[in-house]
Amino acid sequence: MKKIAPLILLLPIISIVALSLGATEVSELFRYIFNPFLNPESASHQIIWQIRAPRVGAAVLIGAALGVAGCLAQSSTNNPLADPAILGTSAGASLGVLLGVLTNLVSIGSAGAVVCAAIGAMAATLLTFSLARSALQLITIGIGVSAILSAIVGLTLSAVSRPDARSISFWSFGSLSLVSSKTLYVVAPVLVIAAVIAWKIAPTLDLLSLGDASVRHIGHNAQRIRLSAFAILAVLVAVTVSSVGSIAFLALAAPHIARYLCGPRNRVLVIYSGLIGALILLIADTAARSAIPPFELPIGLLTSLIGAPILILTLKKSGDIWR
Repeated sequence: MKKIAPLILLLPIISIVALSLGATEVSELFRYIFNPFLNPESASHQIIWQIRAPRVGAAVLIGAALGVAGCLAQSSTNNPLADPAILGTSAGASLGVLLGVLTNLVSIGSAGAVVCAAIGAMAATLLTFSLARSALQLITIGIGVSAILSAIVGLTLSAVSRPDARSISFWSFGSLSLVSSKTLYVVAPVLVIAAVIAWKIAPTLDLLSLGDASVRHIGHNAQRIRLSAFAILAVLVAVTVSSVGSIAFLALAAPHIARYLCGPRNRVLVIYSGLIGALILLIADTAARSAIPPFELPIGLLTSLIGAPILILTLKKSGDIWR
């Protein structure tokens, strides 16, 4: 657990850096950062606390949620390749919230969008799991389900002619540009509660590494444990997809890096995965909006660019860290 202190310390440091970077130069920058009540009507205050701060907060929350979601996916399936994208969870959430938006039932970032995304995420995950009969099938069928649902999302976006289709299309590739304080009010409580529940059930996920027969012999139901993990996974992915879209690779990379730092025990692994996911997304989003202002780079490309080399180096240095 000693390795967790640097990760916790890095979060506020990088958050302050993120608040200071952007397309617009802010006068008396650090006075406004360290005094959020200073001259609230000024342009500097509004840029930092109305535009940048919600985005920084969302990057931390969404990154942590994806890290925890990846940990749940890998531990519940006992498969190092599992993540919400490969299981079809992310694509199902995207389709659910897209249908809700296009039918005018919900708006992006609202509580209703979270519900639509959760239904789609859970349905897609259960479909993948019910069709698979082995670990290999779980991955291959998950890729197939994800491809089908992603194709439906893409075709739907291509077919619609609504004025807001462009923003929906941009959101479907992952972006924090639409985040506001209102978004945080919706997603923060749900993500915190789901993460706490994930931490509470984490010890039961350790049992799944013994195999279903052994789990049954010690008085637990393996399928019930997986179903609980899938339910929390669906909620975490639903909140992220409904507010910022699908962000690639992060949920796969963060748990592997965390496993190298803290080992396989899921109660600790959930915490480390969340912290690493938050750090990666915060760094990626800061780079996305400040690298070539006023343009913004695709966040999914940057999460892959940052997370992939770290994952490769981690696995190369540690060898087989799975169990």
